[in-house]
Amino acid sequence: MHKQVLYTLKIMKQNSQNTNAFLLHISAFAGFIFPFGHIITPLIAWQTLKDRSPFLDEQGKEAVNFNLSYTLYSFILTLTFIPFALGTFFRNFNNFDNFNFNFDNYNILGFIGFGTATGIIYLVGIALVIIASLKAKEGENYKYPFTIKFIK
Repeated sequence: MHKQVLYTLKIMKQNSQNTNAFLLHISAFAGFIFPFGHIITPLIAWQTLKDRSPFLDEQGKEAVNFNLSYTLYSFILTLTFIPFALGTFFRNFNNFDNFNFNFDNYNILGFIGFGTATGIIYLVGIALVIIASLKAKEGENYKYPFTIKFIK
């Protein structure tokens, strides 16, 4: 009977650990509620839980590193979009009296292309957070793809 109680306590601790790892990853959705919530919330959760187990420490680092990498990639995409948007604006700016903003095929396809790329990156980020959350809930040590290791 004593072994059964110890086994049950071990399982309960593992389930709690898995639930906390799930929450570490899913907390990235706080970015929908407040700016930079996708970074701040997992960072606070990781700092709170990292001493409880090596698994939580590893998953917390992974969640924070992914969200930092994701933000960096989004920022770089935005920086690459700015010259194209400015080029479109100034190409159609003849003089101060006659501003003719013309949406020709080149401009429309460029905006659609960047919008599509942004949308794909956005959806991939959401999907990866969901996948990581579900894997962590099962106790798997999930590694996000294309993640820069800011925190080691």
